[in-house]
Amino acid sequence: MLQLFNTLSKQKEVFKPLDAGNVGMYVCGPTVYDLAHLGNARPVVVFDMLLRVLQKQYAKVTYVRNITDVDDKINAAAHANGEDIRELTTRTAKAYHEDMSALNTLPPTHEPRATDHIADMISIIESLISGGYAYANEGHVLFRVQKYKDYGHLSRRNQDELLAGARVEVAPYKENAGDFVLWKPSTPELPGWESPWSRGRPGWHIECSAMSKAFLGNTFDIHGGGIDLVFPHHENEIAQSCCAHGTDRMAMVWMHNGHLLVNGEKMSKSLGNFFTVRDVLKNYPGEVIRFAFLSTHYRQPLDWTDESPKNAKATLDRFYKAIEYAKGEGELSSDIIAALEDDLNTPLAISYLHELANAVFKSTGDEQIAAANTLKASGQFLGLLAQDSQIWFQGQSDNQDIDQLVTARHEAKQAKNFAEADRIRALLINQGITLEDGPNGTIWRRA
Repeated sequence: MLQLFNTLSKQKEVFKPLDAGNVGMYVCGPTVYDLAHLGNARPVVVFDMLLRVLQKQYAKVTYVRNITDVDDKINAAAHANGEDIRELTTRTAKAYHEDMSALNTLPPTHEPRATDHIADMISIIESLISGGYAYANEGHVLFRVQKYKDYGHLSRRNQDELLAGARVEVAPYKENAGDFVLWKPSTPELPGWESPWSRGRPGWHIECSAMSKAFLGNTFDIHGGGIDLVFPHHENEIAQSCCAHGTDRMAMVWMHNGHLLVNGEKMSKSLGNFFTVRDVLKNYPGEVIRFAFLSTHYRQPLDWTDESPKNAKATLDRFYKAIEYAKGEGELSSDIIAALEDDLNTPLAISYLHELANAVFKSTGDEQIAAANTLKASGQFLGLLAQDSQIWFQGQSDNQDIDQLVTARHEAKQAKNFAEADRIRALLINQGITLEDGPNGTIWRRA
């Protein structure tokens, strides 16, 4: 029985889909102006894990993750690079897909681009204006926050607090400080589309309302994203979607992953602790990043330290050694399924992987094989242990030189030339190669 923590109700709830024949999930995707950093990657891994759990229980899951390809950050980056906006967004979206694939994440069912849904956004805005929930002024269109009585319910903020927190200096085209932009005019050099109000471009929030409706309808099962999106992005999505469509709910369950910190501090280029996914992939397989993310519960802050990838790699090395004893297909651990069904308790699930690895190393024969098979099947369900052990330890590059040295060492030992064997061993260690001598020969691994 799947239970998920709903940000809307602030408690765990038994998940009951609107249509068990087709579960719908929308997750806010990237704004493609630069390479994805670790904070961008965390929700992708979190909701990939949820997708895997849902797919095990339901015949069809429609997973929508958008791409924001019209945004002021994109405009600024393209200008700074001297690059065409479409070239920038195409290049960075391609890099994003490559990086997320390296983390063993499954692709979404649909990945709409904001620029392909401008007409849908204009249609929603027109509905909001006709209902009195929005107004046009000086080429802008704004949402009347005070018109929606439930505004602030997701973030647990009342309207008085929100208005008090708004800037004292109110833009002249706003009726009230808290009103947010649905549409804004574009200057000639900026991207723009013709609309009833101006040649302009959409506000950020309306994009997700339009794309989620296009693929999942007015109300759907799960909406996800990082905790930083609760306010104002998701709060505003709810307001404009519910008012435009005349519904009480936009999504039945709202899920948010915690912040990602680096060495206890917010990740920032100015602090010198800013890491892209590619920075880490230079030194570690993507599976290491995934494992480090899953080692912390998704709702908790995740502190990425210098030790995080080292510890994750060491643990995965141990698991990969254990699954070398696997033969044939294994059964998925029921304990791991139960942990994941309890609001994606991945740390608990990983603790069961450790128990299985312990069982492998402590047992022999059929019992050892069974534990290894279960470990492998369970790890793969978590998006881990997906590689052949030899490839994990030795890589996919040409290893002929290393193999020749290992063979030469073996021959030296056979000839009782131990000085030469030790010399070769030292040479390999200096190259980051560890050797394990066993009854079936020598196994080498990259450290």
